[in-house]
Amino acid sequence: FAELFRGKMPSRRFFISFFLFSICLICCHEAMPANLKQEKLNNRPVIGVLTQMVSDDVMKPFGATYIPDSYVNYIESGGSRVVPISRLTLSTAEYESIFTKINGLVFIGGAVDLMTSDFARVAKIFYKLALTANDAGDFFPIWGTCLGMQLLTVLVAEENLLSATPARNVALPLNLTTEAHSSRMFQGFSKELIKALTEEPLTGNFHKYGLTVQAFQENEKLSGFFSLLSTNVAENGAQFVSTIEGKRYPFYGVQWHPEVNRFQWNRNFSFPHSSYAIQLSSQLAEFFINEGRKSFHHFDSREEEDASLIYKFTPVYTSNFTAYEQVYFF
Repeated sequence: FAELFRGKMPSRRFFISFFLFSICLICCHEAMPANLKQEKLNNRPVIGVLTQMVSDDVMKPFGATYIPDSYVNYIESGGSRVVPISRLTLSTAEYESIFTKINGLVFIGGAVDLMTSDFARVAKIFYKLALTANDAGDFFPIWGTCLGMQLLTVLVAEENLLSATPARNVALPLNLTTEAHSSRMFQGFSKELIKALTEEPLTGNFHKYGLTVQAFQENEKLSGFFSLLSTNVAENGAQFVSTIEGKRYPFYGVQWHPEVNRFQWNRNFSFPHSSYAIQLSSQLAEFFINEGRKSFHHFDSREEEDASLIYKFTPVYTSNFTAYEQVYFF
């Protein structure tokens, strides 16, 4: 460019250089958005946890519903706060109001009827709200663990297709499908962690019933809605679905318990605590909370938000009569 500043007629070499420089600028301009564009995120996510109904006699004196603190710790470790949806007897309008204020929802494990219980009834309300919201471009993720995953399959299939697939108190590696390697859930995993996940017992299983692979594949609603990411073999030889994710919707389910790897320590249970087990739990928690960051639901005021968070509740020490160290009762 010195030729221009000296008032001289630009040479042929100048025009070639200028042309190449312009091409470079255009290419850089086109490439920059892909590398530098930052998706707008909500860095103060709040995840709702649908409380489970108390069914064990030893727990009934403490409350009608509960959340094991391992789920709360798990969600908080991913970078979110927790709102307990503690009452299963509210009106649909009240649940609709809650939905507009949380950035994701977790269905926890337990032992209730997936067709007739209040837990299932309320879950269905939130499930339908999430479908409608996502269809309208209002991102809202749902995660189901153990019974929570089973519940997701019931909601999608609109019938209970579960059967006996016992895997009681056992840690297992996952049999990953080809879809797992292109999944959202596992996309951030290192090759080393994926290898460990398929070879080492990193996933704790504590269930009697589940969804067989055959039932999943033969049901068009389920196979059309979810990608099957992993399977396992039950004590009776049945091959069951162990990990799923929505194809179109940000809905995720695991038959196993990622939260126990870091937050449950009872020696009578097969809770995986290896380094890779900890990584697995940590990365999945962060993954789901990052999904929640894409939601911009919010409370109407700071005061309402503070009053809704789980911090105001005190967990009860339950390690001497349950598998949980502590439990929140409501």
